[in-house]
Amino acid sequence: MKPYLPIDCGYYDELEALATLRAEAEVIYENETGEPQSVTSTIKDFFINNKVEYMLLANDMEIRLDTIVSVNGKERPGAGCEI
Repeated sequence: MKPYLPIDCGYYDELEALATLRAEAEVIYENETGEPQSVTSTIKDFFINNKVEYMLLANDMEIRLDTIVSVNGKERPGAGCEI
């Protein structure tokens, strides 16, 4: 797994706002092999484990924030870019 790269603070704030609304969101993310995956669920919470930020969905799925490509069609700033 690649080293964690923190996501844009403004984008994080948007994710938190979606969690507050408890509305379903389509999350497109890259799996361990870099393949895009899609899941639709509500955002339940956020947490940090070993200095890596995660999103917890209502279906108990955990997604590393730096693997998110887009949420509800809005791309994560820097998604797909090497820094």
